[in-house]
Amino acid sequence: MAQERTGVATLKGNPLTLLGPELNVGDAAPQFTARKGLADVSSADYNGTVRIISSVPSLDTPVCDAQTRRFNEEASALSGVKILTVSMDLPFAVNRFCETAGIQNVEVLSDYNTRDFGQKYGVLIKEHNLDMRAIFVVDANNTIVYKEIVPEMTEHPNYDAALAAARTAGAAAASANA
Repeated sequence: MAQERTGVATLKGNPLTLLGPELNVGDAAPQFTARKGLADVSSADYNGTVRIISSVPSLDTPVCDAQTRRFNEEASALSGVKILTVSMDLPFAVNRFCETAGIQNVEVLSDYNTRDFGQKYGVLIKEHNLDMRAIFVVDANNTIVYKEIVPEMTEHPNYDAALAAARTAGAAAASANA
């Protein structure tokens, strides 16, 4: 049975129960499988790369839409950083959203099939079977260097802090490879 955590997040002030472990900065980033289109992809495919993992409940909501568009815009200024958005949306809805919104710089993955990401990153919402709004920045060594589970699901994450953490991790990876 999955670990249940309360007191972490709300939806319009109502408490939510998150399933899975509480991950912290310094922890190894769990490997997960999600869908890109109708094919499974593994987070191991991104090992050795700095990445921002942007978790959203559904791309079909204003804040999730804005969050994904913001990271899509910021992606070109992030050298050596991969941005992944993970939601519970069906792959067909993900593809339609990306085409309509012009999302080309972010890989948008679907967690609907196995909920592997949500459970391993501790962001699966028990009451709604959606992934909570959260940001994880993972460095090239597969260590979590930044984490934010947004306390109120309808609010935006701290974009500037996540982007700063990704830039720092990207610079560290570049100097390690120099």
